[in-house]
Amino acid sequence: MATVRMIDIAVNFTDGMFKGIYNGKQCHAPDIVTVLNRAWTAGVERIIVTGGSLEESREALAIAETDGRLYCTVGVHPTRCKEFEDSGDPENHFQALLLLAKEGKRKGKVVAVGECGLDYDRLHFCPAEIQKKYFEKQFELAYATKLPMFLHMRAAAEDFCEIVERNKDRFCAGVAHSFTGTSEERDKLLSFENMYIGVNGCSLKTAENIDVVKGLPLERVMIETDSPYCEVKSTHAGIGHVKTVWPSKKKERYDQESIVKGRNEPCLVRQVLEVVAGCKGIEDINQLGNTLYHNTCRVFFPQDLDTAADALLAGSPTQPTK
Repeated sequence: MATVRMIDIAVNFTDGMFKGIYNGKQCHAPDIVTVLNRAWTAGVERIIVTGGSLEESREALAIAETDGRLYCTVGVHPTRCKEFEDSGDPENHFQALLLLAKEGKRKGKVVAVGECGLDYDRLHFCPAEIQKKYFEKQFELAYATKLPMFLHMRAAAEDFCEIVERNKDRFCAGVAHSFTGTSEERDKLLSFENMYIGVNGCSLKTAENIDVVKGLPLERVMIETDSPYCEVKSTHAGIGHVKTVWPSKKKERYDQESIVKGRNEPCLVRQVLEVVAGCKGIEDINQLGNTLYHNTCRVFFPQDLDTAADALLAGSPTQPTK
């Protein structure tokens, strides 16, 4: 396998599946270390662990502190925004998030505010009005910490873009991750000059999805797995472009040399890269990987670009910090 430099911007390592738990049943031992080793071998250089609630963000930070190549986000997912009000003191809950984000940034581990945004496909978890209120509130987190935003937009493009528009001067950059919208929604997001689009298996399901990805300017794209969800499935429109596969076994027949069938993991970000290359007609996957790697550093790891630029000016090669 050719070594391509990749960053997976979305991994849900706090999910029970990485502890070996599926639908409440323990099927195998926790295996994050095994999963990480597979990712590093595949050319993944860094991973951003997603936080989706205050408690989950604390766990994401603890996980990120176990390896120099792991980072995380701090924020509250739209479907879980009721936790602000359920806490009994929304402002105190917000201050706890702010404290965690500042502490994590100081440690060099928290690289974004999120996952936050709007999800109108799952209003049964949290009503739209509460989602909107606390999406807007989390721009205060971004403003106070000077961190970029890790964003979620599902079936809510109009309200989402309206809130981003209103707050566009309060955050430095953002990525709308796991993008599954239309070409019109894509173009609306790209009209915000500091907005990027995150692509994963869910972004590559249908012929329409593929057309939307074809129209993405490469300098505004990042790749992700959103594992353990959103794998590139055999039924997906983009599957024909996948070149790299791993042996897999069902969770009941767990083998650490194989990936778990039906559980996405960070090494498979390579497949996302291959599908993006294939649907855009790009043959040089290393060059594409470098472009997307650079995009990701520009938003989440800008200090590395500064180091690389300084080294270039000094005429000496540099390695990214890990």
